[in-house]
Amino acid sequence: MASIRGVIFDVDGTLIDSNDAHARAWVDALEEFGHKVQFEEVRRRIGMGGDKLLPEVTGISKDSPEGEKINARCSEIFMEQLLPGLRAFAGTKELLEELHRRGLKIVIASSAQKEKLRELLKLTGAHGVIESATSSSDAEKSKPDPDIVEAALHKLGLPPGEVVMIGDTPYDVEAAARAGLRTIGFRSGGWTDSGLTGAIAIYDGPADLLAQLDASPLAEGAGGASAAPQAETTPQQRYV
Repeated sequence: MASIRGVIFDVDGTLIDSNDAHARAWVDALEEFGHKVQFEEVRRRIGMGGDKLLPEVTGISKDSPEGEKINARCSEIFMEQLLPGLRAFAGTKELLEELHRRGLKIVIASSAQKEKLRELLKLTGAHGVIESATSSSDAEKSKPDPDIVEAALHKLGLPPGEVVMIGDTPYDVEAAARAGLRTIGFRSGGWTDSGLTGAIAIYDGPADLLAQLDASPLAEGAGGASAAPQAETTPQQRYV
C-alpha cells in the first residue's frame, strides 16, 4: 500500500460544527420564498451542494431565477445570522497542525463560495497549514459527484493512492471513491457508521482521530510519529 502523503478534508461537519446551521439557513430561506420544507429533509442532504439539494427538496433548479434568489438568501442568512455562533470541533487545530508537522499536505474540498469558505477556515485556527482549497468556482457539480474531490486532488499534485479523504457524510465517501480515493469517516456530522459505509476507518471527530493517529490509516504517512517537524508556516490564507 502506498504511503499517504496528502489529506483532503471536507469542512462542514468535519472540521466545523456547521451542518445544522446550513440546514437552518436553507429552511429559513425557502420559507421566505413560500416553500415549507421540514428541517430533517434538508439536514440529511447537507454535504451536497445547493445544485443538488435545492431541486431534491423543492424541484427548483439552483440556476433558475427563483433558485438563484433562494441560494443568495440562504448565503445571507448563514453569513449574517449563523456563522458568528459557529465553532470548530475539538481537536481540529491540533489535528491539522500535527498532520502538517508529519509532512502531510493538506487541501480542502469544498463547494462553498470563497468568502464563506474563508470565514469557515479561519475558525480552524490552523488555516496557515492548509496548502489550498477548492470552492464553488472549481467544479460544476458538487458531491457526491467527484468533481470537487478531483479538483482538490489536482491541487495536491499527488496520485490518488497517496491521498486520503476525510469527511462526515455519505456524499464525501461516494465522491472520494469515484475519484479513486479512500475515505476516513467522522461521526461528527451526525451520520451513523452505517451511513458512512465504504470508509476505511471511522472516528468520532478530529480529537478522536488525533488520539488514535498512530494506529490510523494516516500512520502510513510521511514518516509517521517520528517524522521531523516541518518549518512553521506563516498563515497566508493560501486557500483562496
